[in-house]
Amino acid sequence: MRRFVVWLISMVAATALAQELPPWRTSTPEEQRLDAATFEGFDEGIATALGDVQSVVVVLQGRRVYEYYRDGSPDTLRDAQSVTKSALALLVGTALQRGQLASLEQPVVDLIPEWRALNADPRSQAITLRHLLAMTTGFEVNDSTGTAAPLAPAVAWARPIRAEPGERFAYDDSGPLMVQGILERITGRRTADLVRDQLVTPLALREPKYLHGSAWMRTVDMAKLGYLLLQEGSWADEQVLPPGFVAQLVRPQSTGGPPVGLPYGLYWWAASGPTYIASGYAGQVIWVHPPLDLVVAVNSTVSQDSWQRGQAMRLTRGRIFQAVQKRLALNGK
Repeated sequence: MRRFVVWLISMVAATALAQELPPWRTSTPEEQRLDAATFEGFDEGIATALGDVQSVVVVLQGRRVYEYYRDGSPDTLRDAQSVTKSALALLVGTALQRGQLASLEQPVVDLIPEWRALNADPRSQAITLRHLLAMTTGFEVNDSTGTAAPLAPAVAWARPIRAEPGERFAYDDSGPLMVQGILERITGRRTADLVRDQLVTPLALREPKYLHGSAWMRTVDMAKLGYLLLQEGSWADEQVLPPGFVAQLVRPQSTGGPPVGLPYGLYWWAASGPTYIASGYAGQVIWVHPPLDLVVAVNSTVSQDSWQRGQAMRLTRGRIFQAVQKRLALNGK
C-alpha cells in the first residue's frame, strides 16, 4: 500500500509538472554546458549595473536558456503594463480561430450597434476592429507618453475624429477597453473568463491578476506569449491562433510614433527587420526575433526613472542579443 501511495504521489507531481511546462525542448548536456557558459556573469551584471531590471527569461531554439529574478521568485506576478494590449490582440485571434469573430474588417458599430448613435461624425461608421488594434481610428488623442487614464468605451467612442480611419497612428489607451467590450459582446463572456479558457489553460499560464487596466503576469508567461507567436499560433499541436494571424499582428499598419517610436502592427510594435515587440511602460518587454528563434521577456521597476533609462531594451538588444549570436556560432564547433 505504501508503494502505491508513493507511486500515486509521483504520478500526480509528474502530471502537474507536465501541465505547467510548455513544449520547451529538453536541452542536451552539451547544450546546457554551452548555455551556462554563454550567460556566465549575467546575474551579477544585471544585479549591479541594471537596477531597474527585475526579471528576465530567454528562450532560444525552443528551450529556456537563461532566467534571472532579482527577488528570487519566478512565480511572482509582475505588472506587465501595456504588454497587456499585446496579450489582448492574441485574445482577438482566439476569437477568430473559434469562429466567434468573422473578420478584423468588421465595422465596430456593426458589432456594438448602440455605439452608432454616440458619434455624429460619419467617419465613425467606417472604424473597424483592425483600426482599433492598429491605433489608427482617427479619434482625437493627446497622449504622447501612453500613460493617460483610459476613458469608458462609450465616452471614448464619442470623441471628435481628427483623421480618416486608417490614415494616421495615435497611441490610445482607451482603445483596449473598446476591444474588450467587443469581445465580451460577441462571446457573451467576461474578458477574464476568455483569458482563462483561451490562453491560460492551453498555454499552462498562471492565472493573471488585473489592476488598473493592467495584467500582472509571471515573466515566463510573457515569454510563452512570445513563443506562441514564434510558433505561428500553434501550441503543443493545438492551433490557438488562426493560420496567418501572427503575420497580421506584426506587419506594420503605420509608421507608428510615440511612446516607442517604431512602426506599429496590431497591438505589437515592429522593430527593424523581422523583430517584433510587446512593450509596456518602464521596461516591460516581450522581444521576439524569429531569425534566431529567440524570445526575451523582461520585467522592470515601474517608474518614470526606469522608463527614461530604458535598461530592459538596452539589455535585450545589446548584451543578450550579442550573447545569443555568439552562442549559436558555437553550434558548429
